[in-house]
Amino acid sequence: MRLERLEVLMKIMAIADHESELLWDYFDKSYLEGIDLILSCGDLKPQYLSFLATFTQAPVLYIHGNHDDRYEQTPPDGCICIEDEVYVHEGVRILGLGGSMRYKPGEHQYTESQMRRRVWKLWWKLKYRKGFDILLTHSPAYQLNDGEDLPHRGFEVFRTLLDKYKPAYFVHGHVHLNYGRRFPRQCAYKETQVINAYEKYIFEVNV
Repeated sequence: MRLERLEVLMKIMAIADHESELLWDYFDKSYLEGIDLILSCGDLKPQYLSFLATFTQAPVLYIHGNHDDRYEQTPPDGCICIEDEVYVHEGVRILGLGGSMRYKPGEHQYTESQMRRRVWKLWWKLKYRKGFDILLTHSPAYQLNDGEDLPHRGFEVFRTLLDKYKPAYFVHGHVHLNYGRRFPRQCAYKETQVINAYEKYIFEVNV
Protein backbone atom coordinates (compact mmCIF):
# COMPACT_ATOMS: atom_id res chain seq x y z
CA MET A 1 0.00 0.00 0.00
CA ARG A 2 1.36 3.40 -1.00
CA LEU A 3 1.27 6.00 1.75
CA GLU A 4 0.78 9.63 0.78
CA ARG A 5 3.16 12.16 2.27
CA LEU A 6 1.35 14.54 4.58
CA GLU A 7 1.91 18.24 3.89
CA VAL A 8 3.51 20.02 6.83
CA LEU A 9 3.49 23.82 7.01
CA MET A 10 5.97 26.00 8.88
CA LYS A 11 4.47 29.31 10.02
CA ILE A 12 7.04 32.10 9.76
CA MET A 13 6.79 35.65 11.09
CA ALA A 14 8.98 38.14 9.22
CA ILE A 15 9.70 41.51 10.87
CA ALA A 16 11.62 44.63 9.86
CA ASP A 17 12.18 48.36 10.34
CA HIS A 18 9.39 49.22 12.80
CA GLU A 19 8.58 47.60 16.15
CA SER A 20 5.00 46.34 16.14
CA GLU A 21 2.91 47.77 18.98
CA LEU A 22 0.96 44.51 19.16
CA LEU A 23 4.18 42.57 19.70
CA TRP A 24 5.70 44.98 22.22
CA ASP A 25 3.61 47.79 23.76
CA TYR A 26 0.38 45.77 23.89
CA PHE A 27 1.95 42.34 23.89
CA ASP A 28 -0.11 39.21 24.44
CA LYS A 29 1.52 35.78 24.22
CA SER A 30 -1.34 34.61 22.00
CA TYR A 31 0.07 36.76 19.18
CA LEU A 32 2.99 34.33 18.92
CA GLU A 33 0.99 31.12 19.19
CA GLY A 34 1.66 28.78 16.27
CA ILE A 35 4.71 30.71 15.06
CA ASP A 36 7.51 28.25 14.22
CA LEU A 37 10.22 30.72 13.16
CA ILE A 38 10.87 34.48 13.36
CA LEU A 39 13.00 36.19 10.70
CA SER A 40 14.26 39.74 11.31
CA CYS A 41 15.28 41.77 8.27
CA GLY A 42 17.02 44.48 10.30
CA ASP A 43 16.66 48.02 11.65
CA LEU A 44 14.91 46.84 14.81
CA LYS A 45 15.98 47.52 18.38
CA PRO A 46 18.00 44.64 19.82
CA GLN A 47 15.83 44.77 22.95
CA TYR A 48 12.79 44.09 20.77
CA LEU A 49 14.32 40.91 19.33
CA SER A 50 15.43 39.79 22.79
CA PHE A 51 11.89 40.40 24.08
CA LEU A 52 10.37 38.25 21.35
CA ALA A 53 12.92 35.48 21.93
CA THR A 54 11.91 35.41 25.61
CA PHE A 55 8.24 34.72 24.90
CA THR A 56 8.47 32.13 22.13
CA GLN A 57 10.00 28.72 21.56
CA ALA A 58 10.55 29.66 17.92
CA PRO A 59 14.12 30.53 16.91
CA VAL A 60 14.68 34.23 16.16
CA LEU A 61 17.08 34.63 13.23
CA TYR A 62 18.38 38.04 12.19
CA ILE A 63 20.56 39.98 9.80
CA HIS A 64 21.65 43.64 10.12
CA GLY A 65 19.99 46.70 8.73
CA ASN A 66 21.94 49.84 7.88
CA HIS A 67 20.99 51.35 11.28
CA ASP A 68 22.08 48.36 13.36
CA ASP A 69 25.53 49.53 14.52
CA ARG A 70 24.09 49.25 18.05
CA TYR A 71 24.07 45.46 17.76
CA GLU A 72 27.85 45.47 18.23
CA GLN A 73 27.48 46.79 21.80
CA THR A 74 24.04 45.28 22.53
CA PRO A 75 23.49 42.06 20.58
CA PRO A 76 19.98 40.59 20.75
CA ASP A 77 19.97 37.98 23.54
CA GLY A 78 18.69 34.54 22.64
CA CYS A 79 18.76 35.28 18.90
CA ILE A 80 20.89 33.87 16.07
CA CYS A 81 22.74 36.04 13.54
CA ILE A 82 22.83 34.41 10.10
CA GLU A 83 24.87 37.00 8.22
CA ASP A 84 26.76 35.30 5.37
CA GLU A 85 25.38 31.91 6.36
CA VAL A 86 23.02 29.32 4.91
CA TYR A 87 21.13 28.43 8.08
CA VAL A 88 18.95 25.32 8.04
CA HIS A 89 15.86 25.06 10.25
CA GLU A 90 13.64 21.98 9.99
CA GLY A 91 14.95 21.41 6.47
CA VAL A 92 14.35 25.02 5.29
CA ARG A 93 17.55 26.66 4.03
CA ILE A 94 17.83 30.40 4.74
CA LEU A 95 20.56 32.60 3.25
CA GLY A 96 21.24 35.79 5.23
CA LEU A 97 22.73 38.95 3.66
CA GLY A 98 22.16 42.13 5.65
CA GLY A 99 23.01 45.75 4.98
CA SER A 100 22.07 48.44 2.48
CA MET A 101 23.67 50.26 -0.41
CA ARG A 102 26.54 52.45 0.86
CA TYR A 103 25.43 56.08 0.94
CA LYS A 104 27.56 57.42 3.83
CA PRO A 105 30.29 56.16 6.20
CA GLY A 106 29.05 53.49 8.56
CA GLU A 107 28.71 49.80 9.27
CA HIS A 108 26.43 47.45 7.34
CA GLN A 109 26.57 49.47 4.12
CA TYR A 110 28.06 48.10 0.91
CA THR A 111 28.77 49.06 -2.66
CA GLU A 112 27.46 46.72 -5.34
CA SER A 113 30.95 45.24 -5.80
CA GLN A 114 31.34 44.69 -2.04
CA MET A 115 28.03 42.83 -1.87
CA ARG A 116 29.07 40.74 -4.88
CA ARG A 117 32.26 39.76 -3.05
CA ARG A 118 30.21 38.69 -0.04
CA VAL A 119 28.10 36.48 -2.28
CA TRP A 120 31.15 35.07 -4.06
CA LYS A 121 32.65 34.00 -0.72
CA LEU A 122 29.53 31.92 -0.08
CA TRP A 123 30.04 29.65 -3.10
CA TRP A 124 31.10 26.60 -1.06
CA LYS A 125 28.27 26.96 1.48
CA LEU A 126 25.76 27.33 -1.35
CA LYS A 127 27.20 24.29 -3.13
CA TYR A 128 27.19 22.22 0.07
CA ARG A 129 23.57 23.15 0.87
CA LYS A 130 22.53 22.87 -2.79
CA GLY A 131 21.14 26.38 -2.78
CA PHE A 132 18.58 27.91 -0.43
CA ASP A 133 14.83 28.22 0.03
CA ILE A 134 14.60 31.72 1.53
CA LEU A 135 16.77 34.73 0.78
CA LEU A 136 16.71 36.99 3.86
CA THR A 137 18.07 40.51 3.32
CA HIS A 138 17.60 44.04 4.56
CA SER A 139 17.61 45.75 1.18
CA PRO A 140 15.46 44.75 -1.77
CA ALA A 141 16.87 43.74 -5.13
CA TYR A 142 17.66 46.31 -7.82
CA GLN A 143 14.51 47.45 -9.64
CA LEU A 144 12.43 45.01 -7.63
CA ASN A 145 10.37 47.19 -5.27
CA ASP A 146 13.40 49.32 -4.36
CA GLY A 147 13.71 53.12 -4.25
CA GLU A 148 15.20 55.43 -6.86
CA ASP A 149 17.46 57.20 -4.34
CA LEU A 150 20.85 55.69 -3.49
CA PRO A 151 20.04 54.87 0.19
CA HIS A 152 17.08 52.73 -0.87
CA ARG A 153 18.42 51.29 -4.11
CA GLY A 154 18.55 47.51 -4.18
CA PHE A 155 21.43 45.22 -5.10
CA GLU A 156 21.74 43.72 -8.57
CA VAL A 157 23.46 40.63 -7.19
CA PHE A 158 20.27 39.72 -5.30
CA ARG A 159 18.52 39.31 -8.66
CA THR A 160 21.43 37.14 -9.77
CA LEU A 161 20.86 34.91 -6.74
CA LEU A 162 17.13 34.70 -7.46
CA ASP A 163 17.75 33.81 -11.10
CA LYS A 164 20.33 31.13 -10.31
CA TYR A 165 18.88 29.40 -7.24
CA LYS A 166 15.14 30.10 -7.68
CA PRO A 167 14.27 30.18 -3.95
CA ALA A 168 10.66 29.94 -2.89
CA TYR A 169 10.82 33.25 -0.98
CA PHE A 170 12.78 36.49 -0.94
CA VAL A 171 12.14 38.40 2.30
CA HIS A 172 13.48 41.94 2.78
CA GLY A 173 12.81 45.22 4.56
CA HIS A 174 14.35 48.73 4.24
CA VAL A 175 11.65 50.31 2.04
CA HIS A 176 8.89 51.19 4.49
CA LEU A 177 5.31 50.64 3.45
CA ASN A 178 4.40 54.04 4.93
CA TYR A 179 6.82 56.05 2.76
CA GLY A 180 3.92 57.38 0.73
CA ARG A 181 4.91 55.42 -2.37
CA ARG A 182 3.24 52.24 -3.56
CA PHE A 183 5.69 49.65 -2.35
CA PRO A 184 3.86 46.30 -2.45
CA ARG A 185 3.74 44.02 0.57
CA GLN A 186 4.07 40.97 -1.66
CA CYS A 187 4.71 40.23 -5.33
CA ALA A 188 6.23 37.52 -7.53
CA TYR A 189 9.56 37.49 -9.36
CA LYS A 190 9.63 34.51 -11.71
CA GLU A 191 9.41 31.47 -9.38
CA THR A 192 10.01 33.45 -6.16
CA GLN A 193 7.50 35.11 -3.85
CA VAL A 194 8.86 38.49 -2.71
CA ILE A 195 7.82 39.78 0.72
CA ASN A 196 8.39 43.20 2.27
CA ALA A 197 8.57 42.40 5.99
CA TYR A 198 7.94 45.97 7.21
CA GLU A 199 6.67 45.77 10.82
CA LYS A 200 5.43 42.15 10.59
CA TYR A 201 4.12 39.66 8.09
CA ILE A 202 3.21 36.00 8.55
CA PHE A 203 3.54 33.38 5.80
CA GLU A 204 3.73 29.60 5.59
CA VAL A 205 6.31 27.34 3.98
CA ASN A 206 6.01 23.67 3.07
CA VAL A 207 8.57 21.51 4.88
